[in-house]
Parts: sequence; C-alpha cells; structure tokens
Amino acid sequence: MLRKSKIKNNIKFDIVVVGAGPTGIAFASGFSKTRLKVAVIDKLPRKIIANPKIDGREIALTHNSVNVLKKLGVWSSIPKNIVSLIKKARVIDGDSKYFLNFDHNEIQKKHLGYLVPNYIIKKNLYKKMKKISNISLIDKTECLSINIENQYAEIILSNRKKIQTSLVVAADSRFSKIRSKMGHSTFTRNFNKNMIVCRMRHEKTHKNIAYEFFRYNQTQAILPYVKNQSGIVTTANKDLTNNLMKMKKKEFNKEMENNFNNFFGKMRLVGKRYTYPMITTYAKKFVSNRFALIGDAAVGMHPVTAHGFNLGLRGLEILIDVINKAVKKGIDIGSVDALNEYQYKLHREAAPVYFATNSIINLYTSNIFPAKLTRQFALRFVNTIKPVKQTFLNILR
Repeated sequence: MLRKSKIKNNIKFDIVVVGAGPTGIAFASGFSKTRLKVAVIDKLPRKIIANPKIDGREIALTHNSVNVLKKLGVWSSIPKNIVSLIKKARVIDGDSKYFLNFDHNEIQKKHLGYLVPNYIIKKNLYKKMKKISNISLIDKTECLSINIENQYAEIILSNRKKIQTSLVVAADSRFSKIRSKMGHSTFTRNFNKNMIVCRMRHEKTHKNIAYEFFRYNQTQAILPYVKNQSGIVTTANKDLTNNLMKMKKKEFNKEMENNFNNFFGKMRLVGKRYTYPMITTYAKKFVSNRFALIGDAAVGMHPVTAHGFNLGLRGLEILIDVINKAVKKGIDIGSVDALNEYQYKLHREAAPVYFATNSIINLYTSNIFPAKLTRQFALRFVNTIKPVKQTFLNILR
C-alpha cells in the first residue's frame, strides 16, 4: 500500500518526483516492480489528488500511450463505456470544403486513437499508485529548495523537513517552480490567447471523427466523445474568449452552432466551460546532475495537435527505461552520464513535434493574404505527398 506522508528528517529515497499530476504519478508507478524507493511530493492534500475534479479536458490518447497505461496496469481499470474511439481526423482551413484527412486504415489500426476525460485518467492513476508499497506520497507540502551534492540531492520541504535522494524529477507543470529553482531556462511562447474547453451534445453524429477548424479569428477542435457528445476546444484572443465565458448557456449554444455553420446541428452545453492561458514551453535542457524534467515541465505543447500528454507518457517511458538500465549496470541513476540518454532521445522526438506545431499555429492563425494561400497549399501538400503525411501518421501509432 502507498505509504503515508509523515516522514522523518533526512530520510533517503532513490527518486523524488515533484508533482502528483498524471505524468508524475504515472512515472512513479513505473517502478512498482523494482526495489527503488520513490517519493511523490505535492502541495495538494491526498483527498484532492485521489478525487480530481472535472476540468473540461478530454485527452486524445495514441496507441503507444494506451500501451504505456497497460504496462502500468491502469488501462484495464478505466470503464470502457466512457472511452470513445477516434477513427478519423480532419483539418479544415477557413470556409474551404477541402480538408486534410487522417484515416485509421493509413496506420493499419482499427482506429486512430482513444478519447478519455482527463480527470478519469488522473483518478485511475492514483488508484494504481496507492497500491504500490515502495512509493510514498508526501502531500500538503512544497519543495523550498534543492541542494545538489556529489552523492545525493537534499530537498528542504515547506514543513521544514529534509529528505535526500539520488534523483529529483520535476513533473510540476509547464510553469514548473522546481525547474526555475534549478536554473533550467525555457523557450517560451505566449500566444496572448486563451483556450476554452467544454463538452457539448449535438444533434448530428460526429461519426467518431475529430475535426480541427482553423477559422480566421479562432481555432476550434472537436474531439468525438460518447453518446453524440464532443469535447469542444476554442482558442482565440482574450477579448473573444472572455465574452464566450460570460455568455449565458443559450447564447453560447447558439454561438457555437453559428461558428460551426450548423455542421453538427443543434448544440447544447453539457456541464461547465473552463479556460486556460495559451502558453507553450520547451526546456533548453531536460537534465542536469541529479535532476530531470518530465511531462509539461519538459515540454508544454499547444493543444492543437492533442499530443501534450502523449509526449509526456513517451518521455516517462524513456526515462524509466534509462533508469532501469542504469540500475542493472550498477550506474548512479542521478548522474548526468546516465540521464543524458534520456535527454537525447526525448529531444529527438519532442523537438520536431513542438516546433512544427508552433509553426503550424503561426501559419494557420495569420490573416494576411499570402498566409491564406500558403495554408490551402500546405493541406494539399501533406494530403498528397505520402512521405510527408507518413511523418504525421507516425505520431499516432
């Protein structure tokens, strides 16, 4: 069973994970079959971590991400009646009828991916973690400082306790305080826009197709959920999103119907609307001596490609493998020599996706005439040039 958060001074762990979000918990759970002592630290109380609130976000999982959750023993505990299958994905520019199409047959799978509410993933990850005896959850606590020594890292906690560890792993969001304390700078892009996420029920079926509509004043994604519902993601300037958040439900419903040109027929808001600032981050380095970044603390993606959590799972999969290999070889798991392999592999996979996504956003949110022409050409180019399209499809495997 998961150990309680009461700790003695100067207790030693092999790994300390800062942040009990889904990536942090998934990473810690990856060591369930090892002898490594792992601590997870979070400022939230255990009760809230165990029972996360609905946050409006639906997570589109790739096949690789589902395989990671299967390895962790989490996927089987998620009720299948709340998992939606994504069979196709289409990208539409402005009012054009032409679209870039991704089909499940192109990756030789029965579907492109799966859609699961974020809070459900978080809840089931915690259920798994609490059964693991070599993990300790230190809740209602923050890390005040980290001192890196030759043989260990010492962390001073907000309860004035000190703990020692071979490796500190930051998983505390794209605005990571621990990353800043360790002096790791980032490439940061503030789009000066907000993202509104909500779930809506609609009259016409989505046919398990995900859509990305690049309008000229906003971007809207539709993620097909169960029972003729979809997750709606609207990204626009702050004035527009503020107005959308203030609208009464009936007015908001009508606004969405008009935005989609009656594409889904009558639309009705289910639950609340949630808003988030649109800022992306990419850490200039993922590791240093006895320190590593995972999840959004390493790479905070734009939601347009829906690959933030997928990239986080891929990163922790790489880091778990690197640590396990180091243990087998008797190598210090916190040494830069051991961690550099993780940095190299994650950078190789993350950099193309991150910078390509930001470039796509720059192109498809520009209203100048040359950009509009380029947008239409780009969709046709990717659709017809097989090697280019295959690059995008590989992400979905």
